[in-house]
Amino acid sequence: MSGSHRYDVEILHLLVSPEHAYFGRPRDGAADVPTTDADRAEVVAGKGIVGDRFFGRAAHMDAAVTLFAVEALDAIAAELGAGPLDPLLTRRNVVLRGAELAPLLGEEVVLESGGSSVRLRVGRPAHPCAWMDRVLAPGAHAAMRGRGGVRCMPLTDGVLHRGPAVLVSPVPLDPARAGAAVRRPPSRLP
Repeated sequence: MSGSHRYDVEILHLLVSPEHAYFGRPRDGAADVPTTDADRAEVVAGKGIVGDRFFGRAAHMDAAVTLFAVEALDAIAAELGAGPLDPLLTRRNVVLRGAELAPLLGEEVVLESGGSSVRLRVGRPAHPCAWMDRVLAPGAHAAMRGRGGVRCMPLTDGVLHRGPAVLVSPVPLDPARAGAAVRRPPSRLP
């Protein structure tokens, strides 16, 4: 990547789950589904993470892998006066430390870990759902808006490993802003 910026990050969690846990009404409770916090996750170009609920699903091809900054969860917990919140409950695939994600929308990035790398196209924000109020803390749904992570399409095959990693970005990032909410103004139609 010409003009690339390299950031030392850490992959804290790799969530792989073959089924959706949050469907129906939040008051009815989450489904009890198998979820793995993996040490490694195999990524297939155009399909997603092997064994995950979004793998190869046409509706999710451009959003098969979600990245999330743990700093956002820490900021949400602080705002809500809640204790530490479990990042796995956000159901995001790759939980990172040290990565500002919002500026990556529309960009191609590379995540290097454990001697392997995966190129991802960052397509859109990963908006939170009402389930966050139920599974994280009351008020988490609103607090997570603008910092719910990003949805990506994998462009290359590779393996992601938990632990130290490098995020290669075509745009400069500010790791100190990893937990900041980014709210875009509503579009104004003529």
